[in-house]
Amino acid sequence: MPAIRDITVPGGTALDNLGVRLHDGVGTLRVWSQNASSIELVVFDATDLDWVTDQVDLERLPGGVWEVTTELLQPGTRYAIRVGGPHGPGNTFNPETLLLDPYARGLAQGDGYEEWRSVVIVDGFDWGDSVKPRIPLDRTVIYEGHLKGLTKRQPDIPPALHGTYAGLAHPAMIEYFHGLGITSIELLPVHAFVPEPRLLERGLTNYWGYNTLNFFTPHNAYATEDARKGGPEAVLAEFKGMVRLLHEAGLEVILDVVYNHTSEEGLGGPRSSLRGIDNAGYYRQDSSGAYIDTTGCGNTLDTSTDAGARLVLDSLRYWAQEMQIDGFRFDLAAAIARDASHTYTPEHPLLTAIANDPILKDTKLIAEPWDVGMGGWQTGNFPQGWLEWNDRYRDRVRNFWLSDIDYARRASAPVGIGGFATRLAGSSNTFADERGPLASINFVTAHDGFTLNDLVSYDVKHNEANGEHNRDGADMNRAFNHGIEGPTDDPAILAARRKAMRNLLGTLLLSAGIPMLTAGDEVGRTQRGNNNAYAQDSAMTWLGWDPEPWQEDLRAHVSRLIELRSENPALRPSKYARLGEHIPNASVMDWFDQNGETMESDQWTDPGNRTLQYVAASTPDREAANRILLIVHGTESPIDVRLPEELEDATRFVSLWSSADERPDAGGETFAPGDILPIPGTSMRLFRVE
Repeated sequence: MPAIRDITVPGGTALDNLGVRLHDGVGTLRVWSQNASSIELVVFDATDLDWVTDQVDLERLPGGVWEVTTELLQPGTRYAIRVGGPHGPGNTFNPETLLLDPYARGLAQGDGYEEWRSVVIVDGFDWGDSVKPRIPLDRTVIYEGHLKGLTKRQPDIPPALHGTYAGLAHPAMIEYFHGLGITSIELLPVHAFVPEPRLLERGLTNYWGYNTLNFFTPHNAYATEDARKGGPEAVLAEFKGMVRLLHEAGLEVILDVVYNHTSEEGLGGPRSSLRGIDNAGYYRQDSSGAYIDTTGCGNTLDTSTDAGARLVLDSLRYWAQEMQIDGFRFDLAAAIARDASHTYTPEHPLLTAIANDPILKDTKLIAEPWDVGMGGWQTGNFPQGWLEWNDRYRDRVRNFWLSDIDYARRASAPVGIGGFATRLAGSSNTFADERGPLASINFVTAHDGFTLNDLVSYDVKHNEANGEHNRDGADMNRAFNHGIEGPTDDPAILAARRKAMRNLLGTLLLSAGIPMLTAGDEVGRTQRGNNNAYAQDSAMTWLGWDPEPWQEDLRAHVSRLIELRSENPALRPSKYARLGEHIPNASVMDWFDQNGETMESDQWTDPGNRTLQYVAASTPDREAANRILLIVHGTESPIDVRLPEELEDATRFVSLWSSADERPDAGGETFAPGDILPIPGTSMRLFRVE
């Protein structure tokens, strides 16, 4: 990877080329530790990771960098470092502890939980004619899934490839992705990770992978058995092969990355790398050496130091360039944007460096815009160039279709349709005008929380399988079981649940912004009410591939909705419209009530009014102009809706989709302005305006 020559990045050129660089038949190892008094390279036998074959000291250079050039470092060399230093608050040096190089491109595991060694890797791969698809933001549809869970039970994939990098790029999966219509696959963490000791003690594991061991190495367990036997370079080649095949199929690969903390947990936890190299420089702590934990995971990476920020930036550049990754979703992103006083700032040098980096400039940068520290909820407050998970969208959409309906059965609907309409139209109350609606990653569900099916089938979480007495996971889910908790044979309740899922999916895929679909929601996957299945590596969390007819119908709805989103630019504006101005790539919006009349101001907040007609007209600079009409009806009683007559130049409305249909029809039925349509309770209907 080329050195960074822009001195505005954290650490400037002094922190170039950390890790191992091979050249002229030798290798140079560079390690940063401002507070160390000694660093030693330890080399191991290729097959016995406990057998030390050589040791050599590193020399301290200016800027806290330590370096050694030696013939001991060759492709495939297994190595570790030992670091000595002073005792005192913030320091945890132990010159006997074997530590991983934070910049190691490969890892080898011995027998014990902490028996890991760094491996020298030769980067290189034949990418052929493969290029990054670079899907425009307005056409992006994200599919969030777990690499193992996606293919573990896929019957058309050879068993040897189940749950692997190679399996994800199998033709059967590519055909499925194309049939669904998604453009970008967002994978839960694939950086090398380890399970927490507390989970191992309970016979569980960290399935999701949010416990990173190393920021540069793909997770070994997701490779095929043949690749694992071939060693770290074979694992690396399988990962790159996956990316190449997905790119050749026009699909993007986005990684969920965990830079906010590491697997070393709190003080007293595993000491595998950063804690032993320079604890005071890499982790946030107070003057006594106690950790300041804004992640809830025991430690927080200190990106207010040049070394901490540069580690993140260098890792991103490596994955974007050497691994050809198309984008990154930053777990608890507020944590990496805290300054030296531990306060979130959108002007954080790391955020600026990432957004302005020449290698990362065309990469999709997605923030989970919160952490668990003080002032940690920052939705809408990330800078230009960043996209954000929009939890306010999630909550409002769930409320409208679920908890409001639940409440209305016992009293009356608690709120009107105004807040829902704002989210449908792009969340202009959350994102600055210059960022526009495409700064919003819209989602209704994610890996963390109920699946879509569980959201409409359970009122409360059922996490007993996690072994934490159901104390883990969110208590506020805005869910609605429609009358019975969990599984039922009641046909009326099952029909109501299916329609609720269609309403939620329809809202997601017809809203302005970038939609993110959680893998399996397209077929109504269930986790039996577990809304925190992070420790469940089982059929509970793997996708099923033997769908029932109703699941096939639901998947057909998702495919149809994604197709309609692609065909109608009015559904995917990149700018907010402004009254009286022509804004290219905005959608001009008109709002009508159930009588086809322009919405009055008091109707937006009236809990008795939960029906609207939303007209969006595109102003594209690259596509033909387009208009759509979306009817939203948010009560369980049916209603008659009069199509607008005041819509300029509208001669007819062509039916495209209805959430009331169990299976989407071909559409095409036409209606005239002023026609009266019966609309079933809690449903949506989409038209093209001609």
